[in-house]
Amino acid sequence: MKLRNWTAGALASIMVSGLALAAPLKIGVTPGAYADSIQAAALEAKKEGLDVQVVEFSDWTTPNLALASKDLDANYFQHKAFLDNAIKERGYAFQVIGVGILPNIGLYSARHKQFADLPVGARVAIASDPVNQGRGLLLLQKAGLIKLRDGVGFTGGLADIADNPKKLKFTEVEGPQLVRVINDVDLSQGYPHFIVAAKTFDPGSALLFSGIEDTQFALRFVARKDNADDPRLKRFVQIYQQAPAVREQISKSYANNAKLYNLAWLAQ
Repeated sequence: MKLRNWTAGALASIMVSGLALAAPLKIGVTPGAYADSIQAAALEAKKEGLDVQVVEFSDWTTPNLALASKDLDANYFQHKAFLDNAIKERGYAFQVIGVGILPNIGLYSARHKQFADLPVGARVAIASDPVNQGRGLLLLQKAGLIKLRDGVGFTGGLADIADNPKKLKFTEVEGPQLVRVINDVDLSQGYPHFIVAAKTFDPGSALLFSGIEDTQFALRFVARKDNADDPRLKRFVQIYQQAPAVREQISKSYANNAKLYNLAWLAQ
């Protein structure tokens, strides 16, 4: 193998980090802020001789299937509650190897300027998967629109709504697609990074946002247990958390609006 094109700094970095020259790391993501920040980290990693391939998926099921089948080395799209539920349902042998962005969620309306304006029987779009639906319901409860059964927490579903004074009617939509239905409903759970990517309306226009108290919903870097100790993965997570270029890209991906996200690893 010819090494003459490698800079001394890159070679030294590889030697210090214990990284081996090998096939590219494959990291699975969903589009928008997640993919953009990982791409930024991949560019920084390349300066150290660490080759990273970013693979995008349009749904929240395939990235885990691809990781389990060893088509990926890691993925970066899910929070711990989602991961725990996936492991419970499918028996994945996965392990968290790092913490990333905490994407806030919001309650958006193209028809109403405040919750008090919602009519009786208003149509509300909410995430269809169990965990993200629970998170959306908690935000609706925070807004005073519903009340969940005591002790339900983020595992709650529509059947756990104990009080619904406005008789809200719910439409379940896969998370990444919620951005497409805001004009069809009175109120919608929304993910700002998908809204930024879609460029259809102001991601900062939510009537209410979640916040840092939702740390359990921060994204996780997830690997299989059989490769969780790969030093290349560990170094890549460090680059993601430490590189100024990555933080700049995260801010840009969230329209330079600090209300839309948190850097969860700083809160640990």
